[in-house]
Amino acid sequence: MEPEVPPARDKLLFTPGPLTTSATVKQAMLRDAGSRDPRFIDTVRSIRQRLLQVASVSPEEYTAVLVQGSGTFGIESVIGSAVPRDGKLLVVANGAYGERIARIAAVLAIPATVLRFPEDTPVEASEVRSALEADPALTSVAVVHCETTTGLLNPVEAIGRAAAVAGRGFIVDAMSSFGAVPVDFRAAGIDYLVSSANKCIEGVPGFSFVVSRTAALLETEGYARSLSLDLLDQWKGLERDGQFRFTPPTHTLLAFAQALRELEAEGGVPGRSARYAANQRTLVEGMRAMGFREYLPPERQSHIITSFHYPSSPAFRFDEFYGRLSDRGYVIYPGKLSRVDCFRIGTIGRIFEADVRALLAAVHETLAEMGCAGGA
Repeated sequence: MEPEVPPARDKLLFTPGPLTTSATVKQAMLRDAGSRDPRFIDTVRSIRQRLLQVASVSPEEYTAVLVQGSGTFGIESVIGSAVPRDGKLLVVANGAYGERIARIAAVLAIPATVLRFPEDTPVEASEVRSALEADPALTSVAVVHCETTTGLLNPVEAIGRAAAVAGRGFIVDAMSSFGAVPVDFRAAGIDYLVSSANKCIEGVPGFSFVVSRTAALLETEGYARSLSLDLLDQWKGLERDGQFRFTPPTHTLLAFAQALRELEAEGGVPGRSARYAANQRTLVEGMRAMGFREYLPPERQSHIITSFHYPSSPAFRFDEFYGRLSDRGYVIYPGKLSRVDCFRIGTIGRIFEADVRALLAAVHETLAEMGCAGGA
């Protein structure tokens, strides 16, 4: 059988992750590394230090823990390790990823209250405060920063202040925002922030990471409900000899080290945020010109991913739309809303305004081929 011939170039990924990565990030994976080799251990140590720099926090107060697996593994590690054995979790949800946290708590048999908001509505910190006042049994609060169901940003600093005033722990899922949306850890009172290698840092899938207040982590002895996802034990291993307790994703870590260097070269979080914001402005302007409407109002919209309503044309079928764009080399994302027909286009990863304009041209051509136009 003839070997498969790879395409001339990868498709551009307009998704919330995995993302389009640079050639140099890919190239960093083209060597093998021993997990106990001193040079690899130095790489892991450097990654942990540089994550604290990206977070703009002091190594005297915070630490970074790397967890094998996707972002959800990191979230489950924190939920299962940071909530006391006799504790109760307040999950604040306005989308699918907040609901996933609630599901994790249920599977782990952690008592939880879910405070729900509509998918187009940011969390109200005052309601979080009221929920905490009403139930003294609640020990921790968990919220998603950028809810990629829609692209909506939640006010983590205000929510964190409510948790801090009530003396509760605060967990933030910053999967799609860390590295591109600045967060003041102190102002937000964050105890645990979770993100993933294949998001705004522009690495490849394979591990998640937790930036934690060290004092909070040290208080969790005996809390863990899992062996492999025991966050404190993972931290102890990394602190002791720089090694993972179980096999690390060596190639992914090498790629991530390169991705961190490229983030720094771009000007850190402010520089990357500026590029993503420019991408998103170009996208929205072009989609509006074709008659598309965003799901969220501009004041609630992040520059991470944008949800668009389906066109009203009876000729529009998302599966065909998606397939035709994919054939042209552009991958977008289906909707995840529970009540509205939408699709999503991400503006993060190693893409630039020229790439967004090329996508817009492809959307225009695809709509013409399908015999429909954008618009409600």
